[in-house]
Amino acid sequence: MDIRKVKKLIEMMEESDISEIEVKEGEDSVRITRGGAVLPVSVPAPTMVPAQAQAPAVAGAPAESSRRVEVPQGAHLVRAPMVGTFYRAPAPSSPPFVEIGDQVKEGDTLCIIESMKMMNHIKADRSGKLEAILVNNEEPIEFDQPLFTLSD
Repeated sequence: MDIRKVKKLIEMMEESDISEIEVKEGEDSVRITRGGAVLPVSVPAPTMVPAQAQAPAVAGAPAESSRRVEVPQGAHLVRAPMVGTFYRAPAPSSPPFVEIGDQVKEGDTLCIIESMKMMNHIKADRSGKLEAILVNNEEPIEFDQPLFTLSD
């Protein structure tokens, strides 16, 4: 199994509340378990951050994105919690979860990010009006990449 895939699994675990994951690929398998206490995993930054976004790894500090986004005063950025593929709707024939101008509540699903063949529903981390969608449907995205802007 490719070491980059294992590192992506570790990154996904750090960004979620998953405590254990097991992946089998043919005869290869890997199982990653996190103990009862949530502790940061120490991995060198260059192996965890995409080449375009290398920055020192500091707990709680967002990675620098290769794309700069101007955020109007009072607006809030919703960022990608993982690397993957961005989907605006639950299925190709379904309407998008949200449209520009929609009023969203904290916990509303904004999009799906497919990562390692798992569909992850990305929810609004606060309430507000959706001002901008910064990613195109089915576009590959990076960790911490801005996805949406919300205003009060």
